[in-house]
Amino acid sequence: MLSYQHIYHAGNLADVHKHSLLSWMLAYLTRKDKPLTYLETHAGRALYDLDAEEARKTGEAAAGIARTRGWFGPEHPYTQVLERVSAEDGPNAYPGSPLIASHLLRPSDKIHLAELHPAEHAALELAMSPTGAKCHLRDGFEMAFALCPPTPRRGLLLIDPSYEIKSDYDDIFRHIAKLHRAWNVGIIALWYPILKSGAHGPMLEALSAQHKDALRHEVRFAPARPGHGMVGSGMFVLNPPYGLAEEARRLGARYAKLL
Repeated sequence: MLSYQHIYHAGNLADVHKHSLLSWMLAYLTRKDKPLTYLETHAGRALYDLDAEEARKTGEAAAGIARTRGWFGPEHPYTQVLERVSAEDGPNAYPGSPLIASHLLRPSDKIHLAELHPAEHAALELAMSPTGAKCHLRDGFEMAFALCPPTPRRGLLLIDPSYEIKSDYDDIFRHIAKLHRAWNVGIIALWYPILKSGAHGPMLEALSAQHKDALRHEVRFAPARPGHGMVGSGMFVLNPPYGLAEEARRLGARYAKLL
């Protein structure tokens, strides 16, 4: 797990799916004048340079955000964050989910981020230092178990593992069940890859059976390169905000035109 670095994949089609829906949810939550908590179990470094050698090597950003940025109108919160980050950090800067959260949340809101990779954690702390976010050098699920239910109690937890460890698919079902019991009013959002191998299938079947009212949204796209096993992106959201299903349908129609 400590070998994973998201810079190779930042801004890809899966990020666009995940980050646009996350942006919409956070903007929705801040419509109410009540503080909230944002937690993230696998935060990464928060800010990515899409002109870096690692990003250019895979070409995933070129096939992702560079191709799809026009999908989102100027009023969409994802567009607004992208424009702010470009203005502050340059045209090749891309925000990870922690930075997206910091741009959309308010001073009264709390942000807790976990990252276990030492170098990624150091970069995360640097990127997030002006925001007041708490960056934990800790296993993300350990952090979530320790903090849930958080204060403030309103809020959202993003679970976005690398899935490099095969046991993740077995463990996540149990972890989400435990977190939901502890924080039954929280929005719990899980990102997962859609794989040619079908390795994600049993996990999704178990989650769907246990959480029948959750929103499950998936998009498909061509592999990033020959032999690449990921052919789509999914989001599984417990306690989905009102209107998220409609937003997801609009986004799905855009992805369908790529195929």
